[in-house]
Amino acid sequence: MSNFGWTLHGNGKSVAAGAVVEPDQRLTWPRTIGIGMQHVIAMFGATLLVPTVTGFPVTTTLLFSGIGTALFLIITRGRVPSYLGSSFAFIAPLTATQASGAAAQLGAVMSVGIVLAGVGFVVRFAGSRVIEAVMPPVVTGAVVVLIGLNLAPAATSSFEAQPLVAAVTLFAILLVTVAGPGMLGRLGILVGVVLGWVFAAITGQIDDTRLGAMRDAAWIGIPEFRGPTFELSVVLIALPVVIVLVAENVGHVKAVAAMTGKSLDDVAGDALIADGLATTLAGAGGGSGTTTYAENIGVMAATRVCSTAAYWVAAATAVVLAFSPKFGALVFTVPDGVIGGATLVLYGLIGLLGVRIWTDSEVDFTDPVNLTVVAAALVAGIGDLTLTIGSIELGGIAWGSVGILVGYPVMRALSRGVTR
Repeated sequence: MSNFGWTLHGNGKSVAAGAVVEPDQRLTWPRTIGIGMQHVIAMFGATLLVPTVTGFPVTTTLLFSGIGTALFLIITRGRVPSYLGSSFAFIAPLTATQASGAAAQLGAVMSVGIVLAGVGFVVRFAGSRVIEAVMPPVVTGAVVVLIGLNLAPAATSSFEAQPLVAAVTLFAILLVTVAGPGMLGRLGILVGVVLGWVFAAITGQIDDTRLGAMRDAAWIGIPEFRGPTFELSVVLIALPVVIVLVAENVGHVKAVAAMTGKSLDDVAGDALIADGLATTLAGAGGGSGTTTYAENIGVMAATRVCSTAAYWVAAATAVVLAFSPKFGALVFTVPDGVIGGATLVLYGLIGLLGVRIWTDSEVDFTDPVNLTVVAAALVAGIGDLTLTIGSIELGGIAWGSVGILVGYPVMRALSRGVTR
């Protein structure tokens, strides 16, 4: 079987209790397309949020996220299901360097991508032992937990903005996911978002300005392309993002491995190379930097479908939709309450996947090194510790990741030879 020739999972219509649709498997194409669309819904709001905040072209960013996803699937040889969406880690440096102009910012995005790809080549040629030495299960589990739970305030604030809409969305997702028969149960998030949007529309809780923008938007349009320039000061501000992207990519690979029950350490380097090249390509054309997407991990956890076929559907859909400003405007009509109801589930699922990495690897939390270093890193990440060093501002994911990546080996080395 070729790397992209999927075999049918069972009868293609359902997933057996306790089973997972593997990356090289798929359900029937109608079901696969439905799940692929669900991945699009999951990533859309967050992917478009970054260019909206930083001033980058929205449709261009969407285009390069779809192209980047396809590139990722090819480079990882169809073994790692992932959608590459806009990385939140770029928001702070891009916001801090807006006065330097978009071209210099794109040069910084490209530089981050090049360095990330370089790290990937080191991991690829040095072998998976590099990952195990630098990021053993106690570390990768902590990174996955803090990536998921760091997003919790965003979910709760969106929920609080429209509590009734959020509650309807959340209830619909839970009900359909838990009690929905067959394929319907696999599309709980998509169904919940649609029902939440309909409820918000009926009750008049969708912003009129956004609805007007949707009506006025063209059906077809060419994304806006821009070129980069390179300014050292801007590049230096953005380079710390590499730390976050490495942690997110490795955490994603570990999360997929936990769901499928198969080690993917040997493809971690390829994942880093793929994301680095995708980010480089995005910076060269006018899009925001990319990363493996936490929202889509949540979808896989909820559906137990890890088929890369669904991600090819998502990538193709993103590329097509990038040429439709009207669809982008439609997505922007999704109100805060709907986003809050959906992300309340998704972000929690991501955090619990990190806990699963710990339990599957039997991490010993009576060990004082594991206990204290993870405790400090998690609070930094979940509490979104934000500190500024010079002109560089780093948030909770960065500090939590750095804390566990640096703190663990240092404390482990100091603990050697100590008797208790």
